[in-house]
Amino acid sequence: MALLITDECINCDVCEPECPNDAIYMGPDIYEIDPNKCTECVGHFDEPQCVQVCPVNCIPVNPDFVENNERLWQKYRRLQAQSAPTPVA
Repeated sequence: MALLITDECINCDVCEPECPNDAIYMGPDIYEIDPNKCTECVGHFDEPQCVQVCPVNCIPVNPDFVENNERLWQKYRRLQAQSAPTPVA
């Protein structure tokens, strides 16, 4: 389940640096979450860090990207493999 930032966002800037997957970015009006990068912090933390720090509680589960825990782990492993440094030959 990827998360979603709603239009109640006040652009306080506290969620973006908390995301271990760099899934949060500034959109045209408010912060947004890339569902292809959001693992709800699976693999990093026990709870989504952006939800923990959000002062207006505007980060629910994105209903368009419902994923079970195994799928979130698969996404985490894929993201980790993509970010691994390329060995120098």
